[in-house]
Amino acid sequence: MAELRFEDSLKQLEKIVEDLDKGNLPLETSLKKYEEGVRLSHLLTKRLEQAQKRVEQLMKAEGGKLDTKAFESDDGDRAET
Repeated sequence: MAELRFEDSLKQLEKIVEDLDKGNLPLETSLKKYEEGVRLSHLLTKRLEQAQKRVEQLMKAEGGKLDTKAFESDDGDRAET
């Protein structure tokens, strides 16, 4: 099976959460969806960690010192670093 893009995996996880939130699925179906959601969550977390490492490598200043700055999201809120 081909690996899904990050955005596609995230949409799939959001759909699973939406389905589980409705609460009208049979128990066995809910468990399968939950397991898939956990798998996707781990995959997405791993991809984000890899992306963060790549960004940190790009941000390294001369001399090898990491120059980190607070990231500002599109809405102007500062995200945790």
